[in-house]
Amino acid sequence: MKPNFFVFCEGETEVAYVSHLRSQYRVPIQIIPRKSDSNISSRYIDNCKRDYIETENDKTFLMYDLDVDGMLEHLQSIPNAVLLVSNPCIELWYLLHFEECHAELTSNACIKKLRRHLEHYTKGALVLKDKQILSDKTSNASERAKALKSYTNPSTTIYKLIDLLESL
Repeated sequence: MKPNFFVFCEGETEVAYVSHLRSQYRVPIQIIPRKSDSNISSRYIDNCKRDYIETENDKTFLMYDLDVDGMLEHLQSIPNAVLLVSNPCIELWYLLHFEECHAELTSNACIKKLRRHLEHYTKGALVLKDKQILSDKTSNASERAKALKSYTNPSTTIYKLIDLLESL
């Protein structure tokens, strides 16, 4: 059996991106959005996973933004989960597809810079054209993200999921 990839995330933008990855790589990714992100816990994760047939190679991912104080520490307290975190926001991952980022950014500044490359970008949605552009430039984003210091602003660890999907 193929392993399940459980991606717990906080919002519509993350859901849109992971849905895109699921269709691009054709793998069983279960997307579990959690709007009240600070309530994510091991117990909640275990309850959500009960509905699936488990394999020993299942992986749990937590895809969250680190623009909230204490979020990193909270996520790190959840055992056996791979952190796919972006500081300040997931749009940084998108932006890294196009350019290097080394200076600290706010979420709004990040989105503004991103719109220079994806003119019609709307938070929570990815149009087909944008999905194709991002797919074509994913290796650029991974290289740039790996060069950043994890968990600082700016940084993202979304490349960990991409690396795993590429290895399948």
